[in-house]
Amino acid sequence: MIAQQDLVQSKLNEEALITGEELAAMGDLGRCELVEGRVVKLSPAKMLHGRYEFEMARFLGNFVEEHNLGVVMVGEVGVYTRRNPDTVRGADVLFISHERLAQVTPGGFMDVAPELIVEVMSPSDRWSEVRKNIKEYFEVGVTAVLIVEPEEQTLALHRSPTDIQEFTLNDTLTLTDILPGFNLPLHQLWPSPETS
Repeated sequence: MIAQQDLVQSKLNEEALITGEELAAMGDLGRCELVEGRVVKLSPAKMLHGRYEFEMARFLGNFVEEHNLGVVMVGEVGVYTRRNPDTVRGADVLFISHERLAQVTPGGFMDVAPELIVEVMSPSDRWSEVRKNIKEYFEVGVTAVLIVEPEEQTLALHRSPTDIQEFTLNDTLTLTDILPGFNLPLHQLWPSPETS
């Protein structure tokens, strides 16, 4: 194991392309993604980002658990979006059904597309990069991508890179095809000024 980690660290230092499996073997590097074989460091999440990541995971997770539909995961879960060279994106929150989860290779990054990915925007995020990530998610079979914008108090539901529905504070988010019966009145997601 140590020899493999030394080899991977050596490749990283040489700017050589690495695979998702090699990245996984390196252990905890902090927040990063693998983009076309190269490690890209990411800044730590700010408090507001962490809060909405948790809130979305809580609302989704409670519903998924209650109805035994699959699994909700958080914390920059690695999802393969390209191979040779590999790209592994870190999803803030995702939902994967039991059916798809049974097809995932255990022990590494997610090599089967989840049905739903939630990304929480940070002020430093560039829309050009977000659009690229959304496109990659759909290319591997993700059904829907939710983009949460805490500062704007909006949520965008992407059914494809161009099929987008925007929700605001007075709307209710439903995901009938992925999570039948799920309803999230968005006023529950956005805190009142006295609690934020």
